[in-house]
Amino acid sequence: MTPPTNRFLRFAKDNGLSLVFGAMFLVTVFGQAVAGQAEYNDEMRSLGADPIGFGRYLASADFAVAVTENWQSEYLQFFLYLFGTVYLRQRGSPESKPVGASHDATGVEG
Repeated sequence: MTPPTNRFLRFAKDNGLSLVFGAMFLVTVFGQAVAGQAEYNDEMRSLGADPIGFGRYLASADFAVAVTENWQSEYLQFFLYLFGTVYLRQRGSPESKPVGASHDATGVEG
């Protein structure tokens, strides 16, 4: 297959994984912001306060805490998965090193 000649297409082909995951990140943070603003404004209305706009919510401590808590839990899960697949073994698992292999061994040896 011949490589794309258009610079944009070539960039997209060479960086497709980063572009897709970056777009997914932006979409999920935007979704969290929209849902968080709606929840925050509902809470403010129930307390008799005025709702706030989207830009003001993005600069609020409530949004920062929500994003930080979400990232903290996701990074913890990801770290535990990586740690588990690097140092722990499970016979028959495609993510695990062979049970008899040393920690330095990679691939299917052992």
